[in-house]
Order: sequence, then C-alpha cells, then structure tokens
Amino acid sequence: MSDTLQTLGILGSGQLGRMIAIAAAQLGIRSVVFAPDAAGSPAADVAHAIITAPYDDKAALDAFALQADAVVTEFENVPADTIAYLGQSALVCPGADALRVAQNRIAEKTLARELGIGVPDFWAVTSADELADALVALSGRGIVKTTTLGYDGKGQIAVDSTSDAKTVWEALGTHQAILEAFVSFSHEVSFLVWRTKDGETGCFPAAENQHKNGILAQTIAPAPSLSPDLYEAGSAAAIKIADAVGLEGVLAMEAFITKDGTILFNEIAPRPHNSFHWTIEGCETSQFTQLVRIACGLTPGSTAARATFTMDNLLGEHMGDVPALLNRAGVSVHLYGKAESRTGRKMGHATWQSGH
Repeated sequence: MSDTLQTLGILGSGQLGRMIAIAAAQLGIRSVVFAPDAAGSPAADVAHAIITAPYDDKAALDAFALQADAVVTEFENVPADTIAYLGQSALVCPGADALRVAQNRIAEKTLARELGIGVPDFWAVTSADELADALVALSGRGIVKTTTLGYDGKGQIAVDSTSDAKTVWEALGTHQAILEAFVSFSHEVSFLVWRTKDGETGCFPAAENQHKNGILAQTIAPAPSLSPDLYEAGSAAAIKIADAVGLEGVLAMEAFITKDGTILFNEIAPRPHNSFHWTIEGCETSQFTQLVRIACGLTPGSTAARATFTMDNLLGEHMGDVPALLNRAGVSVHLYGKAESRTGRKMGHATWQSGH
C-alpha cells in the first residue's frame, strides 16, 4: 500500500459492504460506499462517506473514483460494465471478467467443466420447447434456474422429467434458463480462495453448510466431514477458477460432496461469502480483512483457523433470540443495522467456538 492510500471504495451497501468497511477501518483505511440505495443502508452506518446513484451513472462513478484509491464489490450483480469503467482509473477487485462469469450460471458451470472440475449435468434453454427436450434428457429430478440474478433459493423451480415445460417456463418468467440435474449429496461445502494481482493464491479452511428454504442456516468450519484429500481437491478447483478469471480479491466456490465421495461444482461468488462470516472470530485473518489487504496492496495475512467454529444466520424470525444471544458467554453477535425485520431476511449472524 502506498503512503497516500487512505480510502477504499465499496460498491454495494448491504451487510457485506458493512463488514468490509469495518475491516478497512481496523486497518486505518477510510471507506466510501456507492450504491443506488446507499442512504440509510447497513454499510452507510459505518462508512466515512456514501454516494447514492445508479451503477451506470458515469458522472457519479467519476466522483467515486476520485475519492477511492481502490474499489471492491460486495456482491456479484454490480454491472460488469461498471467495474470495467472504474477499472480504467482504479484497481478494482474482483475485476470485470470474474464478475461476468459469476453473473451467469451457464458461464460459470461451462468454465468449471472446461477446467476439468466435476459439474452436475446441465442444459441451457431459451424456450419452453427447449426445456421440454431437456426434461426428456434429464430422466429424473432437476432444478430449473434463471441464468442471472438468483440467490438464496430465488429464481428456481424444482422439476422432474414429467413436469409441464410450458407451465414451468411461464412461472420462471425469463428468456434464458439452465436446467440442472438433481445431485444426491451427503454434504454441502464451500471453499474460499484469495488471490493477489501478482497471482499469489491461498485458501481458507473449508466450510460445511446447512440450508433451510434455500437460505444458509448454519456453517461449521473447518468442515468436519471433509477429508484432507477432498479439501485439497476442492481448494485446487477454486484456485483454478480464480486463476482462469484473473481474480484479485477473494472468491467462494460452493460445492456438493456426493454420497460416493466426489466433489461437484455448484456456483461461485467473487466476493466475501455468507458461509465465511465465521472467519471474523475463527481465522487469523478474516475474509473481509484479506480482501481489504489485497485491494490495498498489503501482504495477505495468514488464514489459519484458530479452532472449529459454528455460525448461525439470524433471520427476521430469529430476532427474538438476540437478547439471549447477546448475554451468552462466548457468542459473538453481529447485527447488520437493517431497519426492517421480516421473515427470511438476513438480519445478522452469531458465531461461537464449537463445543463451548
């Protein structure tokens, strides 16, 4: 980091932006948040400055770039063109190429397959007729997903080979989708790789995840059910992807461990990930601090785990449990400062050392 680097730009104003800004402040780095909904947002509570504007407002982006010595993004659905534009005047993590791949489920699975990473069978479809043909080829259960913008179980419909393609297609309401074969898995895991602009890479301990209604409910890490060989294989796959997209920053790879003990790719996110919030307490360097260090040209920190940790997401329906959690010894509670609590909305998380 140069002597003059003082401000980190953050695209996005949610809880990830909030935790990035906190990590930056702990290193003496100021932050400016840019988002269409920046005012009153979780990140605005802790940032030094905010810019409220659409992601395609070039005048606002120019003003943002003047304030920021480096830029990171808190989520992958910032337009890739915005990242490319900012990249003309500032270091941007993760970079437009990584975002373009992560924004498209077909592109990310195609890349993984080209890199020799195991991927469930999938079919790209652009009409009800193509979906009908794919359902015949499926010969079993599967999930139809929108190609873009889906997260936390949104934008997807469970199907089987007898499903009515026209009804499913109309319900999905998209022009392009992906049909994925159902995976019979024993565990869901995630890997987090970090990579510098010089190509240095490393991995955090893997996380083992449980979902409920499509939303992450609990993470245990380091993943107790993952053998050393599978950890090495999954980490190597994540690094392959990071290298292929020229990542600068951090990238999470979600995967399935099948019942016969193999790894199958699910999806990537080239930014901090919900299943690695435990690293704030559980690793020598958290995912947020590592991203800030890489963006600001600092030497990456050790990502060794301090112990086995458990993290629970706190959704709107769990907010009644918060007072007790705040008074429980050994539990670290992180609340995101969201004004409205509702069922299924991520309001915070709680982390504790497993067995304590």
